[in-house]
Amino acid sequence: MIKAGIYIHIPFCKVKCIYCDFYSITEKENTIERFTNAITQEIKVCNVDVSKWEIDTIFFGGGSPSLLKGHQIEKIISALSKKYDLSNIIESSIEVNPGEISLENLKLYKQFGINRLSIGVQSFQPNLLKVLTRNHSRKEIFEIYNNARSIGFENINLDLMHSIPGQTFELLEKDLNEIISLEPEHISAYSLTLEKGTELFTMVKEKIIKMPIDMDAKFYQKTKEQLTSHGYKLYEISNFSILNLQCKHNLHYWAIEPYLGFGPSAHSFDNKYRWSNTKSLDMYLKNIESNKSVKCNIELLSTIHRVNETIGFGLRMSSGIHLNRLPKIYKEDLEKKLILVEQKFKDCFKWRNHNVQLTSKGILFADEITIELLF
Repeated sequence: MIKAGIYIHIPFCKVKCIYCDFYSITEKENTIERFTNAITQEIKVCNVDVSKWEIDTIFFGGGSPSLLKGHQIEKIISALSKKYDLSNIIESSIEVNPGEISLENLKLYKQFGINRLSIGVQSFQPNLLKVLTRNHSRKEIFEIYNNARSIGFENINLDLMHSIPGQTFELLEKDLNEIISLEPEHISAYSLTLEKGTELFTMVKEKIIKMPIDMDAKFYQKTKEQLTSHGYKLYEISNFSILNLQCKHNLHYWAIEPYLGFGPSAHSFDNKYRWSNTKSLDMYLKNIESNKSVKCNIELLSTIHRVNETIGFGLRMSSGIHLNRLPKIYKEDLEKKLILVEQKFKDCFKWRNHNVQLTSKGILFADEITIELLF
């Protein structure tokens, strides 16, 4: 049996953050009930053969899944349980935003089997939250976290950003101290990056706002050092966890294991083909309600694409690239490439038998190194 996951994309947001390039929409909350009916129908008619899969994770992402009412989340989970064997689920996650979810809904989530929360904190500093156009306060961060703990959630991730315009080393340290003091099981610490098509990209291009590009590596290094010194293990470039509480759903992606995605813009992989759903809520609803497919961009994952993904994901993971998992011809060619790249990026690699990983220094050059190694 192959380990696999299920992803549910909820596209609704109260506010579209200036940096976000995920498919999300505002002022469409009146269509949530219609959307819920559509996504349960998509699940019902899905014809992907999962007979050799062991589905062990579910992830509700967005957008803001916490905008759905409890009974709507329950309806989606019920549709999944009727369609798939969910007896092996070990991790069921949902993304929630401070200020958007009641204690009652949190209780319902737990009742429905959701056992992991991912809270979009980003920063504890009011001025930085304003820059990011987040519509929650620092007070609401503590409220949602304490509410979750009070009803027994024992696996919580907090998202944190660094390299925010206006951020200083002192402000970053304050954020790190506050997030560590809460003692979450998992911390996703991302660098704020520019993505084409976002409002932030336009603002930087028009010189309305300036990114602290020259500080990015130092911010990352500070984040890594402070989190690891407090017991958080770096297992992926931007992800830290205690004990054995890595995000098991994301591990499916990084290990190139299969997953099903439901909802507009959601991606799927059946271990042979990759595809995505239409990136339009209106088209998604129209097609589902007309018994038409919402699939698009269907692509056969070739051997070379799989090798390149193994390299790219492997370099991001602390576990590194397992060379023996590559076809022989690619393994030999990659070993030759590594010899040349090691000369260019000194002290950036460490070897353990047939496994190659990036050092702390190497992580800072991960993107450049990856480009050099891809076929």
